[in-house]
Amino acid sequence: MRNRFDEQLNQLNNELIAMGSLCEEAIANASKSIKEQNGRTLYENVSIIESAIDQKERDIQSLCMKMLLQQQPVARDLREISSALKMISDMERIGDQASDIVEIARFIKNPGKIAKIEDMARATIKMVTEAIDSFVNKDLELAKSVEEYDDVVDAHFSDIRNDLIELLGKDNKDGEYCIDLLMIAKYFERIGDHATNIAEWVQYSITGKHKDGSVF
Repeated sequence: MRNRFDEQLNQLNNELIAMGSLCEEAIANASKSIKEQNGRTLYENVSIIESAIDQKERDIQSLCMKMLLQQQPVARDLREISSALKMISDMERIGDQASDIVEIARFIKNPGKIAKIEDMARATIKMVTEAIDSFVNKDLELAKSVEEYDDVVDAHFSDIRNDLIELLGKDNKDGEYCIDLLMIAKYFERIGDHATNIAEWVQYSITGKHKDGSVF
Protein backbone atom coordinates (compact mmCIF):
# COMPACT_ATOMS: atom_id res chain seq x y z
CA MET A 1 0.00 0.00 0.00
CA ARG A 2 2.81 2.41 0.91
CA ASN A 3 4.63 1.66 -2.33
CA ARG A 4 1.52 2.60 -4.30
CA PHE A 5 1.19 5.83 -2.31
CA ASP A 6 4.86 6.70 -2.93
CA GLU A 7 4.29 6.16 -6.66
CA GLN A 8 1.33 8.55 -6.56
CA LEU A 9 3.38 11.13 -4.65
CA ASN A 10 6.07 10.88 -7.33
CA GLN A 11 3.41 11.33 -10.00
CA LEU A 12 2.10 14.36 -8.12
CA ASN A 13 5.58 15.90 -8.06
CA ASN A 14 6.01 15.30 -11.78
CA GLU A 15 2.62 16.85 -12.55
CA LEU A 16 3.49 19.91 -10.46
CA ILE A 17 6.83 20.27 -12.23
CA ALA A 18 5.04 20.12 -15.59
CA MET A 19 2.47 22.69 -14.47
CA GLY A 20 5.24 24.93 -13.15
CA SER A 21 7.07 24.70 -16.49
CA LEU A 22 3.91 25.78 -18.29
CA CYS A 23 3.64 28.78 -15.94
CA GLU A 24 7.26 29.73 -16.67
CA GLU A 25 6.59 29.47 -20.41
CA ALA A 26 3.47 31.62 -20.08
CA ILE A 27 5.37 34.33 -18.17
CA ALA A 28 8.24 34.27 -20.70
CA ASN A 29 5.78 34.69 -23.58
CA ALA A 30 4.05 37.49 -21.71
CA SER A 31 7.33 39.34 -21.32
CA LYS A 32 8.19 38.77 -25.00
CA SER A 33 4.82 40.10 -26.13
CA ILE A 34 5.50 43.56 -24.71
CA LYS A 35 8.32 44.34 -27.13
CA GLU A 36 7.33 42.30 -30.18
CA GLN A 37 4.79 43.27 -32.78
CA ASN A 38 3.47 39.73 -33.45
CA GLY A 39 1.15 40.10 -30.50
CA ARG A 40 -1.60 38.00 -32.04
CA THR A 41 0.66 34.97 -32.39
CA LEU A 42 1.95 35.26 -28.84
CA TYR A 43 -1.59 35.77 -27.56
CA GLU A 44 -2.64 32.53 -29.24
CA ASN A 45 0.42 30.76 -27.82
CA VAL A 46 -0.33 31.90 -24.28
CA SER A 47 -4.00 30.98 -24.70
CA ILE A 48 -2.92 27.44 -25.58
CA ILE A 49 -0.55 27.35 -22.60
CA GLU A 50 -3.27 28.72 -20.31
CA SER A 51 -5.61 25.93 -21.43
CA ALA A 52 -2.87 23.38 -20.71
CA ILE A 53 -2.39 24.89 -17.24
CA ASP A 54 -6.13 24.62 -16.59
CA GLN A 55 -6.07 20.96 -17.66
CA LYS A 56 -3.10 20.28 -15.39
CA GLU A 57 -5.03 21.82 -12.51
CA ARG A 58 -7.92 19.43 -13.15
CA ASP A 59 -5.59 16.44 -13.49
CA ILE A 60 -3.79 17.24 -10.24
CA GLN A 61 -7.06 17.84 -8.41
CA SER A 62 -8.25 14.42 -9.57
CA LEU A 63 -5.01 12.74 -8.49
CA CYS A 64 -5.08 14.42 -5.07
CA MET A 65 -8.70 13.42 -4.45
CA LYS A 66 -7.89 9.84 -5.45
CA MET A 67 -4.98 9.80 -3.00
CA LEU A 68 -7.11 11.24 -0.21
CA LEU A 69 -9.93 8.75 -0.73
CA GLN A 70 -7.87 5.65 -1.41
CA GLN A 71 -4.91 6.16 0.90
CA GLN A 72 -6.44 8.25 3.71
CA PRO A 73 -3.09 9.91 4.46
CA VAL A 74 -2.25 11.55 7.78
CA ALA A 75 0.35 13.97 9.17
CA ARG A 76 2.97 15.10 6.66
CA ASP A 77 1.50 13.05 3.79
CA LEU A 78 -1.84 14.78 4.26
CA ARG A 79 -0.19 18.19 4.45
CA GLU A 80 1.70 17.51 1.21
CA ILE A 81 -1.47 16.69 -0.69
CA SER A 82 -3.50 19.55 0.76
CA SER A 83 -0.62 21.95 0.01
CA ALA A 84 -0.53 20.76 -3.61
CA LEU A 85 -4.24 21.53 -3.93
CA LYS A 86 -3.60 25.07 -2.67
CA MET A 87 -0.57 25.55 -4.89
CA ILE A 88 -2.27 24.63 -8.14
CA SER A 89 -4.88 27.30 -7.49
CA ASP A 90 -2.12 29.92 -7.40
CA MET A 91 -0.47 28.40 -10.46
CA GLU A 92 -3.73 28.58 -12.39
CA ARG A 93 -3.99 32.27 -11.53
CA ILE A 94 -0.43 32.78 -12.80
CA GLY A 95 -1.55 31.44 -16.18
CA ASP A 96 -4.54 33.78 -16.16
CA GLN A 97 -2.40 36.81 -15.39
CA ALA A 98 0.18 35.96 -18.04
CA SER A 99 -2.71 35.88 -20.52
CA ASP A 100 -3.92 39.26 -19.22
CA ILE A 101 -0.45 40.73 -19.82
CA VAL A 102 -0.40 39.53 -23.44
CA GLU A 103 -3.90 40.90 -24.00
CA ILE A 104 -2.78 44.38 -22.89
CA ALA A 105 0.53 44.17 -24.77
CA ARG A 106 -1.30 43.58 -28.06
CA PHE A 107 -2.46 47.20 -28.01
CA ILE A 108 0.84 48.87 -27.11
CA LYS A 109 1.88 50.74 -30.24
CA ASN A 110 5.35 51.80 -29.14
CA PRO A 111 7.03 49.49 -26.60
CA GLY A 112 9.67 52.09 -25.73
CA LYS A 113 12.08 51.31 -22.91
CA ILE A 114 10.88 48.21 -21.09
CA ALA A 115 14.14 46.84 -19.67
CA LYS A 116 12.86 47.11 -16.10
CA ILE A 117 9.70 45.19 -16.92
CA GLU A 118 11.82 42.48 -18.55
CA ASP A 119 13.91 42.33 -15.37
CA MET A 120 10.70 42.05 -13.36
CA ALA A 121 9.49 39.20 -15.59
CA ARG A 122 12.75 37.30 -15.06
CA ALA A 123 12.44 37.81 -11.32
CA THR A 124 8.91 36.40 -11.26
CA ILE A 125 9.97 33.37 -13.35
CA LYS A 126 12.75 32.75 -10.82
CA MET A 127 10.22 32.87 -7.97
CA VAL A 128 7.81 30.45 -9.64
CA THR A 129 10.59 28.01 -10.60
CA GLU A 130 12.16 27.96 -7.16
CA ALA A 131 8.80 27.73 -5.38
CA ILE A 132 7.96 24.54 -7.30
CA ASP A 133 11.49 23.18 -6.82
CA SER A 134 11.24 23.75 -3.08
CA PHE A 135 8.08 21.62 -2.95
CA VAL A 136 9.48 18.78 -5.03
CA ASN A 137 12.79 18.72 -3.11
CA LYS A 138 11.20 19.41 0.30
CA ASP A 139 13.62 22.33 0.60
CA LEU A 140 12.51 24.57 3.44
CA GLU A 141 15.31 27.10 3.02
CA LEU A 142 14.59 27.53 -0.69
CA ALA A 143 10.91 28.11 0.10
CA LYS A 144 11.88 30.80 2.60
CA SER A 145 14.21 32.44 0.09
CA VAL A 146 11.36 32.63 -2.46
CA GLU A 147 9.22 34.41 0.10
CA GLU A 148 12.04 36.87 0.80
CA TYR A 149 12.72 37.42 -2.92
CA ASP A 150 9.24 38.88 -3.32
CA ASP A 151 10.79 42.11 -2.00
CA VAL A 152 12.89 42.23 -5.19
CA VAL A 153 9.79 41.98 -7.39
CA ASP A 154 8.04 44.63 -5.29
CA ALA A 155 11.08 46.91 -5.70
CA HIS A 156 10.91 46.44 -9.48
CA PHE A 157 7.27 47.45 -9.40
CA SER A 158 8.01 50.58 -7.36
CA ASP A 159 10.79 51.61 -9.75
CA ILE A 160 8.59 51.11 -12.80
CA ARG A 161 5.70 52.99 -11.22
CA ASN A 162 7.97 55.93 -10.31
CA ASP A 163 9.43 56.02 -13.84
CA LEU A 164 5.94 56.07 -15.37
CA ILE A 165 4.81 58.84 -13.03
CA GLU A 166 7.84 60.87 -14.10
CA LEU A 167 7.10 60.20 -17.77
CA LEU A 168 3.49 61.30 -17.31
CA GLY A 169 4.68 64.50 -15.71
CA LYS A 170 6.75 65.31 -18.77
CA ASP A 171 4.23 64.47 -21.48
CA ASN A 172 0.53 63.74 -21.02
CA LYS A 173 0.22 62.26 -24.52
CA ASP A 174 1.87 59.12 -23.15
CA GLY A 175 -0.95 58.60 -20.67
CA GLU A 176 -2.46 55.49 -22.25
CA TYR A 177 0.96 53.94 -22.78
CA CYS A 178 1.90 54.55 -19.13
CA ILE A 179 -1.35 53.04 -17.84
CA ASP A 180 -0.86 49.94 -19.98
CA LEU A 181 2.68 49.41 -18.73
CA LEU A 182 1.62 50.03 -15.13
CA MET A 183 -1.10 47.39 -15.43
CA ILE A 184 1.41 44.93 -16.89
CA ALA A 185 3.82 45.61 -14.03
CA LYS A 186 0.99 45.09 -11.56
CA TYR A 187 0.18 41.71 -13.08
CA PHE A 188 3.83 40.68 -12.73
CA GLU A 189 3.71 41.79 -9.11
CA ARG A 190 0.63 39.60 -8.57
CA ILE A 191 2.44 36.65 -10.12
CA GLY A 192 5.17 37.21 -7.55
CA ASP A 193 2.52 37.19 -4.84
CA HIS A 194 1.21 33.84 -6.10
CA ALA A 195 4.73 32.41 -6.07
CA THR A 196 5.02 33.62 -2.46
CA ASN A 197 1.77 31.85 -1.62
CA ILE A 198 3.16 28.65 -3.11
CA ALA A 199 6.33 28.99 -1.02
CA GLU A 200 4.24 29.49 2.12
CA TRP A 201 2.30 26.29 1.42
CA VAL A 202 5.58 24.45 0.89
CA GLN A 203 6.71 25.58 4.32
CA TYR A 204 3.41 24.38 5.76
CA SER A 205 3.75 20.99 4.08
CA ILE A 206 7.18 20.53 5.70
CA THR A 207 6.68 22.08 9.15
CA GLY A 208 2.93 21.89 9.74
CA LYS A 209 2.96 25.62 10.46
CA HIS A 210 1.51 28.31 8.22
CA LYS A 211 2.54 31.95 8.11
CA ASP A 212 -0.63 33.01 9.93
CA GLY A 213 0.59 31.08 12.96
CA SER A 214 -1.78 28.14 12.60
CA VAL A 215 -0.40 24.72 13.44
CA PHE A 216 -1.86 21.62 11.76
